[in-house]
Amino acid sequence: MASFNVLLLTLILASLVGAAPPHIVLIVADDLGWNDVSFHGSMQIPTPNIDQLAYSGIILNNYYVSPICTPTRSALLTGRHPIHTGMQHSVIAGDQPYGLPLTETIMPQFFQQLGYRRHAVGKWHLGFFAVEYLPTFRGFESHFGYWLGCEDYFDHTSECNLDQWGLDFHRDVHQLDNYTGLYSTELFTAEAVSIVQKHNQSEPLFLYLPYQAVHSGNLDAFPLQAPSKYVDRFPHIENKKRRVYAAMVSALDDGVGQVVQALRERGMLENSIIVFTTDNGGPANGFDGNAASNYPLRGLKATLWEGGVRGVGFINSPLLQKTGYISEQMMHVTDWLPTLFHAAGGNSSKLKHLDGVDSWEMLSTNGNAVRSEMLHNIDPIRKQGGLRVGDYKLLTGEVGVSWDGWYPPWQLTHDDVFMHVDNFTQFQDPKRIHHRDAAEKHGQDVALKYRRSESLGYVRVNCGPRPANASTNCQPKQSPCLFHIPSDPCEYNNIADDHQDIVIKLLTRLQEYSYTMVPPGNKPFDQNGNPKLHDGAWVPWIP
Repeated sequence: MASFNVLLLTLILASLVGAAPPHIVLIVADDLGWNDVSFHGSMQIPTPNIDQLAYSGIILNNYYVSPICTPTRSALLTGRHPIHTGMQHSVIAGDQPYGLPLTETIMPQFFQQLGYRRHAVGKWHLGFFAVEYLPTFRGFESHFGYWLGCEDYFDHTSECNLDQWGLDFHRDVHQLDNYTGLYSTELFTAEAVSIVQKHNQSEPLFLYLPYQAVHSGNLDAFPLQAPSKYVDRFPHIENKKRRVYAAMVSALDDGVGQVVQALRERGMLENSIIVFTTDNGGPANGFDGNAASNYPLRGLKATLWEGGVRGVGFINSPLLQKTGYISEQMMHVTDWLPTLFHAAGGNSSKLKHLDGVDSWEMLSTNGNAVRSEMLHNIDPIRKQGGLRVGDYKLLTGEVGVSWDGWYPPWQLTHDDVFMHVDNFTQFQDPKRIHHRDAAEKHGQDVALKYRRSESLGYVRVNCGPRPANASTNCQPKQSPCLFHIPSDPCEYNNIADDHQDIVIKLLTRLQEYSYTMVPPGNKPFDQNGNPKLHDGAWVPWIP
């Protein structure tokens, strides 16, 4: 009876002073492709736990991220575009002595101002050459995971430049060497569940959960890795690489389900906000040794085509006024900081120098769009630029022309060879179609078995037939290309010649952005960071 009276008093006080700040769980999937979740219509990979959150929340169908890891993570945590933080070119690799500038205030520091407990589990990839750049020196109370961009899922070593190899697994600043043989996706899930189970519910929780999944492991070893219990779920996928990739996605999906279940069992779910996002498009067709799929979107990770920057994303929370719908409003990864800060009870208008915009009310009510344009990137080293204004997208320079195709998911045993053919004529061979359709039918049956909600149906991208000249009508290194994304989401038709006025307008806007850009912060490799100088481990090496 006493405990009941305490609970009743707590509820009464909450009603008098306002609702308690929500718990916030921010889940980041690494390199997850557009076509790798079943709520997007994947007939190969059922993702029931992710689907349940997406269908009962708000599916973001016009949501964009940066084309590669470090830039997106910097944008997510700062609310600032990578061109304004020096993170716009490539990623931080191994012994490069730089990181997200310490002058940038990041999400856990903002939430600390609102009284949140703040924990990070998983990938960091924002610099570790000096201890001040580590998560626990930048607002997080704890961090369990790794600091570089990729590593082996089981032995937790990371390679760099092929001649540098070392252990990269840490709790806070301490090296961990007793987790060999344990799968990182399961380790990160267990850690996140433990944080939820131990959390003092009188305080709001901010849990940042950037999984390793489904990024490739070390390329010189086994890039795609999963325990056999997950691989065995996908006998219908004949191609071994795609089958293991599907297993990696399935482990991720199980992990999401376990974290949600922990929130439910603690009574925290009803006052929680769960955000799910990928960091960039999937590395399809063997890129980075991977087997992701963004089909039918064009391109892949590290490109400015839609397959590189259009992200899998949703938000789920009972605190939203309206849920169970597909948001078509434009949203960018920089928007999460002001949006979640608002939802947590902060005044987002007091956040200065952000590129992100507060989208909480828009999402909560399915209201009018709050942004009309977004910068995909300006990279002065690669000499590329990409911009979306309204319905139109401009691409110029080296935006990823070597990987500008439309890559169906690998199915048959040798698709990892055949799919490199530019026109994919083999994909249309009748014998291959028969086997492919049979496998997809099996996958569809499995996906339907696990789906929790069919009220919205699959959220597919419909592009129509591909024109014969689609792969040649855009040469962005020669002249800018223009696409009307709502009617041409697969970027088949370059319409620049017929709309030179729009091209000029968007080029002018791109130039205006360039005037605000800071130089890329990338630094040359420093051999003093080589793990062989530090007992075989990646550690901060500059005092």
